[in-house]
Amino acid sequence: MISPATFAFFVAASLALVLIPGPNHLYITARGLAQGRAAALASALGVEVGTLVHIAAAAAGLSYVISQSATLFAVVKWAGVAYLVHLGVRALTAKQDAAAQAPPPQPLRQVFLEGVLVNVLNPKVTLYFLAFLPQFVEPSAGPAALQIVLLGLTLLVLGLLSDIVYALAAGALSGRLARKAKGLRYFSGVVYLGLGVATAFAGRK
Repeated sequence: MISPATFAFFVAASLALVLIPGPNHLYITARGLAQGRAAALASALGVEVGTLVHIAAAAAGLSYVISQSATLFAVVKWAGVAYLVHLGVRALTAKQDAAAQAPPPQPLRQVFLEGVLVNVLNPKVTLYFLAFLPQFVEPSAGPAALQIVLLGLTLLVLGLLSDIVYALAAGALSGRLARKAKGLRYFSGVVYLGLGVATAFAGRK
């Protein structure tokens, strides 16, 4: 098993990372402002289910394969860019109901699946599991795959707690800003497009 000292250092380093607002937080916030607390929580859960996919891929060695293949990395990267741009364009061009002055809410199941895809198609997360997490794997502590799963699940729990805080905050603000639905829709669209641009410029070192 991983030594307590190494695990404690990993938890501290991971806390520092998850507390800094990142693309996932922006996505969850945009979703919460646009559709409320339930949608924000659904997107947060979706994002972390996407983290489960990354954990499984890292444990199986797929993250390494993707990071070493320019073609596979480009496929993941541009698929993520295309999906985020699609979300942005859809938010900016959605037709509003004349009475409610807001686009119809998306089913929570769809919101959840979008969260999964946003995280799975994020090449930065793949590189995180390749460059950061393996530094805490101890060769003498047992199978590397099991250690990666343990560290990945720890990161998932910390990330989920952070995501929930952002989701609840965005949900609370959404209720107060309900009358400004058009502005929130444009804000969401700009956030998605911004995330797409950021993903497009994600390099591979």
